Amino acid sequence: MTFEWSVIWDALPSLMEGAKMTIRITLLGLIGGTLLGFLTGVITTYVKVLVTWKTTAIAVATLAALYILLRLASWFGDSFLPGVPDWAWTVLKLAIVLALALRFASRVPVALSFLAQVYILVIRGTPIVVQVMFIYFALPLIVGWRIDAVWAAIFTLVINSGAYIAEIVRGALLSVPKGLKEAGQAMGLPFYKILAYIIGPVALRRMIPAMGNQCIISLKDSSLFIVIGVAELTRQGQEIIAGNFRSVEIWAAVAVIYLILTGFIALVLKFVEHRTQIV
Repeated sequence: MTFEWSVIWDALPSLMEGAKMTIRITLLGLIGGTLLGFLTGVITTYVKVLVTWKTTAIAVATLAALYILLRLASWFGDSFLPGVPDWAWTVLKLAIVLALALRFASRVPVALSFLAQVYILVIRGTPIVVQVMFIYFALPLIVGWRIDAVWAAIFTLVINSGAYIAEIVRGALLSVPKGLKEAGQAMGLPFYKILAYIIGPVALRRMIPAMGNQCIISLKDSSLFIVIGVAELTRQGQEIIAGNFRSVEIWAAVAVIYLILTGFIALVLKFVEHRTQIV
């Protein structure tokens, strides 16, 4: 069997379209995942909550009570006030949730920390293929609305990378000496300024290598979205092979394109790491 370079040149436009889709999904997924991971990492670092059977039981009981309360509100509206529009009951339900949040404001950070730890546990404990298939196929049956395949892929990458980035952020924040935080508190700075100007810059330098690794992993994980028909790079390669049966040339081209993309990410992160290092 001979290696036909002309096959690659003919397939290159389609492969480039797939590469663009891969970059789009990865970029949007990592932007959202970074924001979600940073917030989750900060919460789990500075709000200590042990995930035990007792705390799990309390959380489940709280969610069950909230669900029952909202169902009672819907039943009351359907039975005694049928003329009230649906949007009014939606506003009422949101008002109930807001009132409970204000009433138990001191417990909100603890609840958020618990939910963040459960979120990290669930996402890191399940394959990304299962996650994207649940979001694309099962979620519409649960909530009643259909999500586009591309946005399902992006949302999956957001929640998946967010869980791993949260642990990267938590590890970087815990590695910062406690004396820096205490120095900021001694100066009378609020916590957000201590985090932004004292702890944050030090932690950022330490999380750059791990963040680069996560970026590369997320880029390669985007190939798994082929299961829901997203026209990313791997999908395009598969469709081309179905037409010309030249798997060696096409998969070699796909591998080289992935290598170029991951190599570019590695070089950018190395540059950022070099510019931010402390001399």
